[in-house]
Amino acid sequence: MNPKFKVVYTEEAYEFIYSLPEKVQDKIVYNITKSTFFMDKELFKKLDNSDIWEFRTLYSGTAYRLLAFWDTDKDTLVIATHGFIKKTQKTPLKEIAKAEMIRKEYFNSK
Repeated sequence: MNPKFKVVYTEEAYEFIYSLPEKVQDKIVYNITKSTFFMDKELFKKLDNSDIWEFRTLYSGTAYRLLAFWDTDKDTLVIATHGFIKKTQKTPLKEIAKAEMIRKEYFNSK
């Protein structure tokens, strides 16, 4: 079976993942890989009123999020912008704004 899209990580996304304990890293990578084959809203979900999506991982009661956006110009890519530990029900607006800024810079530089 072929993945539906490829995930590209920004340096900030890599830094976030590698700053976490190894078991958390493994779960995040597993969930992201799984979401490339099966669209599961528990793992990869579009945020309301935005072009930003979030990779979702829950590990030992802690919610980890990597925000991302789509680029379908040549290949079907999902660019993971950055990550954070979610502490409330709603995704913080500053995190969404940061992902939207990275998205804008990405497309302006193409």
